[in-house]
Amino acid sequence: MKPAKFHPAVRLILKDFPEDIRREIGKAIFELQNGIKLTMPLSRPMADIGSNVHEIRVKDRSGAYRVFYITISTDGVYVFHAFKKTTQATPKKEIQLGQKRLQEIL
Repeated sequence: MKPAKFHPAVRLILKDFPEDIRREIGKAIFELQNGIKLTMPLSRPMADIGSNVHEIRVKDRSGAYRVFYITISTDGVYVFHAFKKTTQATPKKEIQLGQKRLQEIL
């Protein structure tokens, strides 16, 4: 099993997500750790942020939640940004923050 590494800010953000959302995200990350490739509708590529970056997409009655991650075969899964989505398109500020945090972990 590959390790999962989290940007420090992501842990704080995830604590504020509803419990059922946290469980679904945790299950998805566990699958990534075990080498399972996630596909739509649970995950999709986010080329705007970087090469090989994807987002986990989870929704419930309270809204839509997104988690950006990258899988590096030798290092594991890096989870570097999470947010509650409030618009149809991913907000530009979330993309920019994702890009910044990706650079910090790489």
